[in-house]
Amino acid sequence: MFQKLITYSIRHKLVIGVLSIALAIWGIWSLVHLPFDSTPDITDNQVQVITQAPSLGAQEVEQYVTTPVEMALANIPRIQERRSISRSGLSVITLVFDDAADIYWARSQVSQVVEQLEKELPKNTETEMGPIATGLGEIYHYTIRAKEGYEHQYSLTQLRTMQDWIVRKQLSGTPGVAEVSGWGGYVKQYEVAINTDQLNASGVSVSEVFDALQRNNANTGGSYIEQNSNQYYIRGIGVVKNLEDVANITVKTVDGTPVKVGDVAKVQLGHATRFGAVTRNGEGEVVAGIAIMLKGENFQEVIKNVKERISLIQKSLPEGVVIEPFIDRTNLVDRVEGTIARNLIEGGLIVIFVLVIFLGNWRAGLVVASVIPLSMLFAFGMMKTFGIDGNLMSLGAIDFGMIVDSAVIIVEAVVTHINTGHFSQPEVRAAYLAQCQNDGAAPPFALTQKQMDEEVHFSASRIRQSAAFGEIIIMIVYIPLMTLVGIEGKMFRPMALTVFFAILGAFILSLTYVPMASSLMLSRKVHTRKTFSDRVIEKLQAWYRPVLDWVLARNKDVITGAVALFCVSVVGFKYLGGEFIPSLEEGDFAVEMSMSQGTSLSQMVESCTKAEKLLKKEYPEIKQVVSRIGSAEIPTDPMPVERADIMIALKPKAEWTSAKTTPELMEKMEETLSAIPGLEAEISQPIQMRNNELLTGIKQDVAIKIFGDDLDVLTQQAGKVKKMIEDVPGVSGIFVEEVAGLPQIQVKYNHEKMAAYGVSVDDISEILETTFAGAVAGSLYEGDKKFDIVLRIDPSQRNVETLEQLSIPLKDGTNIPLSQVADIDYSPAPAQVSHEDGARRIYVGFNVKGRDVQSTVEDIQEILDEKLKLPDGYYYNYGGEFENLQSATNRLMVVIPIALVIILLLLYATVKNVRESLFVFSAIPLAAIGGVWALWLRGMPFSISAGVGFIALFGVAVLNGIVLIGQMNQMQREEKTADKLSASMGVTELIHHRIIESCMVRLRPVLMTALVASMGFLPMALSQGDGAEVQRPLATVVIGGLITSTLLTLLVLPAIYKTFTKK
Repeated sequence: MFQKLITYSIRHKLVIGVLSIALAIWGIWSLVHLPFDSTPDITDNQVQVITQAPSLGAQEVEQYVTTPVEMALANIPRIQERRSISRSGLSVITLVFDDAADIYWARSQVSQVVEQLEKELPKNTETEMGPIATGLGEIYHYTIRAKEGYEHQYSLTQLRTMQDWIVRKQLSGTPGVAEVSGWGGYVKQYEVAINTDQLNASGVSVSEVFDALQRNNANTGGSYIEQNSNQYYIRGIGVVKNLEDVANITVKTVDGTPVKVGDVAKVQLGHATRFGAVTRNGEGEVVAGIAIMLKGENFQEVIKNVKERISLIQKSLPEGVVIEPFIDRTNLVDRVEGTIARNLIEGGLIVIFVLVIFLGNWRAGLVVASVIPLSMLFAFGMMKTFGIDGNLMSLGAIDFGMIVDSAVIIVEAVVTHINTGHFSQPEVRAAYLAQCQNDGAAPPFALTQKQMDEEVHFSASRIRQSAAFGEIIIMIVYIPLMTLVGIEGKMFRPMALTVFFAILGAFILSLTYVPMASSLMLSRKVHTRKTFSDRVIEKLQAWYRPVLDWVLARNKDVITGAVALFCVSVVGFKYLGGEFIPSLEEGDFAVEMSMSQGTSLSQMVESCTKAEKLLKKEYPEIKQVVSRIGSAEIPTDPMPVERADIMIALKPKAEWTSAKTTPELMEKMEETLSAIPGLEAEISQPIQMRNNELLTGIKQDVAIKIFGDDLDVLTQQAGKVKKMIEDVPGVSGIFVEEVAGLPQIQVKYNHEKMAAYGVSVDDISEILETTFAGAVAGSLYEGDKKFDIVLRIDPSQRNVETLEQLSIPLKDGTNIPLSQVADIDYSPAPAQVSHEDGARRIYVGFNVKGRDVQSTVEDIQEILDEKLKLPDGYYYNYGGEFENLQSATNRLMVVIPIALVIILLLLYATVKNVRESLFVFSAIPLAAIGGVWALWLRGMPFSISAGVGFIALFGVAVLNGIVLIGQMNQMQREEKTADKLSASMGVTELIHHRIIESCMVRLRPVLMTALVASMGFLPMALSQGDGAEVQRPLATVVIGGLITSTLLTLLVLPAIYKTFTKK
């Protein structure tokens, strides 16, 4: 089939030319419409169920909301994991579905269950599902603030109202935006601040005020009246329109005198109870918003739509108010795209340069080089067809040296065939020899186009098997990577597919376009003059021949040395350490800041403002610093008030002065923040932190998760673990999940006294909740803006004394203070209860710095095995990056052997001999030696990126062996017809001669294959651009492995061949 393709391509040049142009058009169109992002989206299929329960504490939320909802949801099919957090007034349940589940089907299943449960949940609870978003969904963070000179014209309440009713309202309709979340400022409310003294004096209860507000705020319709020839519709206008209308509502009449709302309460503008705030640049509070992208959308299109809409919204805001982004992921994506493009272009230029030098023919170099863009355009077309986004991973393993391998083999064979004058056509060979004899030297003999077609066909057909199987082997070794699942599958399956597509394109082109282009573009003149490339190869051969003679004389010693070197490398591999994937340098920092349990919101605002001022003062690298304290209105990240995420937007690295590297700058900033009393800070990166949280529910890199029933025991054991691991090298920023110690005022009802007075728990709880938590008694509209009317106690009376004297109405019309039927005292209570798959859990989280994750966790494991003795029924495991590393490593332990078996089978299909297949297969352990030592020399731990590099390396490493063994077999066949040569030599001498001559003949293609493959990866290995840290281990392994593989193949393979060949 291959031969027929080559024949057709040479004979129908126009057809192949038109198809090549069509391929280019298809590829360019696909590239223009291909979605690009920084990294693959590795987030699981998740559905969040968020329940607001303002009147319940953490334990009550767990008992009455989280647990029953979790149990009901557990029976939904295809759920892989359940996580939940129960906090005071809030329950967040995260359901992780398998990757094949349709997210909309999953949400519909969850919605049906939640809808059935709502009647069983406590009253005044509101349940909703979180947005359809991912770890890469937070694409645009912005602040709304007053410009300089306008600060006193706009309050935080006004700015928050603009966010909710102008910015959010208009931005929510943007295509591809799943949600727009607001954070900070004050949510405007119309507040009815009751005065308990005036209530008691007027004989009015809280419940009566609440009922009056609800009953006196509505419009009604009365159908219509026909009068004369007109029809008049009847409307009853009763809605309140302003503060005065609310104050004038009559509660009841006492002794003939109406008691109005304004008589017992102060009606004023207020705000909702805050559980979060935002500060900026040490200048105080601002209002912030986040545009969250819908799962599966094209980032570039969505961010373009968002920015266009933001520019329009800006025009609709009052003078002096600006929307200002502080994290825009476009910057990261642009930098990563630049790194990818730069590495690909530089790699392509290096490959072309090496090709031209080694081929010694610029036309030949041009033919081979033209395969690079065409194969890439083929890959782009296939990526678009199969829905693969362009990103650091999908485009990060493409090596043009591997792509052009078969084209190099074919073009080199054609050039060598023509320039040596060994023509396949007898009449052409006769004419060439006759002209040589006439002139006494090789003349500038030229072929006709028809003769050129025949010679190209002969050369390409003869070498087609080596060219084809070389590309097929490289393609096939990537197929096992396509079986990866989970996070590693989302990271590396697109990479494997893209490389597969690129090599497939090059393979097809090598059998169609390359023969056609060689026939048209290569010179038809016979050139016998030695080129620069010829002289270089001759010098290398002159050096190589005596070394090879020495090796063949000591063949067994050489094999023993290679085996010993491999064994040393295996031992050394164990000391490399391991990590999941090198962290992408995002160009921005995220500081996880926390203070002691129970810290107030005002104290957090003060501390964050202080931290921002300090950072802005000390580090000119900072463009902006914004702190997000507590939770947003959509609490997908349910942080308590005493925790904050400080987002630091940095200038380009070229402008840094305080540090040269990202880890160094992080370390210095952590030292600066440690000077603030009571503050604990750990610096990470925004996407990294968000991905950690969404994947495991934990923001740190690694977590030790302890499971059990008793929260006090969990807290005690977590404290022990923290002390045990705090001195382990590499452990940084230890964080123990706060589950206890929340300061609480508890109202403990006395049921005996309640029965005596004839009051119930429901009666008292309703009054207590309304008075202190506040209750929405209606709405007030300002145009299309809707604001709650909230009844709560006057802020000046929010104290324990008022709580004790809270008036409880009795059935006989009298009142008693709350203290008559309840005991009120201070007591610590659970702050948070976390579940994982239904079991209570606490975690000790930490980041790993200055060391690899695997070695760090192994040291921790030794300590915990020795010192940690958990009570019966309690156990622990690991989460975060180490869990991902274990899962991926276990999968690679299956994938890599499969790849090796496939390579061996393909080798057998190529050489048709088990013994010779094993000869070639020996290149793989020889290549592994270089890969391991290259990682060690560069101080890189083993990662999944490096693992993929080994798989790619194994595919390339065997190509040189195929070339050498193929040449030796060809010479062996020729020896059978050369009786004179065979008769003059013994078997040993004949084998020695065969090895020497084969190695000399194939030195050029062997070196060229290795050089173009390794040089193509060189820019990735040396790049310092954004995103290069993920590519470097892969490129390092391939380059190091090809260096040793090539050197040892040229030396060890001949020794193996001599040792085990007897004829």
